[in-house]
Amino acid sequence: MAVSPQDPLTAPVAGAAAPPAAREPRAYVPTLALANFGVYIALLTPVMLTMALKVQHLVGTERQASVLGTVLGIGALFALVCNPLAGRLSDRTTSRLGMRKPWVLGGAVGGFLALALVGSATSVWMLVVGWCLAQALLNGALAAVNATLPDQVPEHRRGLASGLVGIGIPLAILTGSLIANAFSSDVTRFVAPAALALLLCALFALLLHDRTRESRPAQPFGFREFVGSFVFDPRKHPDFGWAWLTKFLVMFGYAGIATYLLYFLQAQFGLDEAAAVGVVVAANIASTVAMIASSFVGGWLSDRVGRRKPFVTAAGVIMVVGLVLLAFAPSTAVVVVAQGIIGLGAGSFMSVDLALATQVLPDPEDTAKDLGVLNMANALPQSLAPMIAPAVIALGDGTAVGGYPAWYAFGALVSLVGALLVHRIKGVR
Repeated sequence: MAVSPQDPLTAPVAGAAAPPAAREPRAYVPTLALANFGVYIALLTPVMLTMALKVQHLVGTERQASVLGTVLGIGALFALVCNPLAGRLSDRTTSRLGMRKPWVLGGAVGGFLALALVGSATSVWMLVVGWCLAQALLNGALAAVNATLPDQVPEHRRGLASGLVGIGIPLAILTGSLIANAFSSDVTRFVAPAALALLLCALFALLLHDRTRESRPAQPFGFREFVGSFVFDPRKHPDFGWAWLTKFLVMFGYAGIATYLLYFLQAQFGLDEAAAVGVVVAANIASTVAMIASSFVGGWLSDRVGRRKPFVTAAGVIMVVGLVLLAFAPSTAVVVVAQGIIGLGAGSFMSVDLALATQVLPDPEDTAKDLGVLNMANALPQSLAPMIAPAVIALGDGTAVGGYPAWYAFGALVSLVGALLVHRIKGVR
């Protein structure tokens, strides 16, 4: 797409990010939401359902919990590294296409190929390799996509924009579960979401008025710069540190819900695969409806009221209520209701938390890098939760509560701490 050299959003920049215009380009927010939806459907469908099915088909029921935890845990470590690294590199990119577009397109194409490998894997090691590649490449694309938000949208409109982005998460979960229910082939269950991600990322890149950076010799990207992609000094930027910790703790509780939901339903209620998948679909529908409503309303209200922290706390507490109800659910109907409550809290949390985070970024010259570091608070729980879960589940087997319910109760406690810690942030109301 041809752009005018006078376009403030695409004009070359020598260093600091140019301030966004009074209003973002008309097509930007819809395509941003669609791109997030595409990447999330490719990443979350395996985490929520299809990876559990794939592992069960490969190793049976005896080792499924530990193997699933290993595969998802190792893959999430790659997400942890590649999201901020890709963000840091996109900040330094001098491509004529723009700073973000090459990373969006390259990550989406590579992610499609990696998920095709996952779907066709015939051994655990192939599964691990494919999933690690998918996490690395798709998280690189996601970092570049979301780094455009502060580039394009003025601060007073970011709550609404991030709310619309947040809607993509529950829609991705629901669409992914419907795909898993519609197809019996492992390959199709992974390739179909990946193809959708590729299509929507390409649309986003095509319509994006990307910033460009002058073609000039960049400072060397050595070991110190590499390590700097993943760290920040909480003493210099305490608000950013508390925002990071809040997100990490709340997302830890959320990360463990769907990963083991299929196994929870089978163990707790004696369901076979088809029946368990059906309950997961129903639960995701309830969660999706609630998340869509709360994502939009939470982001919009926080803009109108001019406050972020009370919404983040309230959202986290609502998630905790849903987690406790899920842990002690006496029937599958209560499981569905609990997922709806969790979705109500999660939708508002994700939308308002993103808006809050953009207001505490340490360095305007490293926007994508800092957002990537913040996104580690999303990725790290996805790594730690599956690794910790088998031990908590095993310990819980000897209690009256049971293994999987003990895991959900533990997640509720961690999330509650995170919801309260947001009030340690001083620079945002």
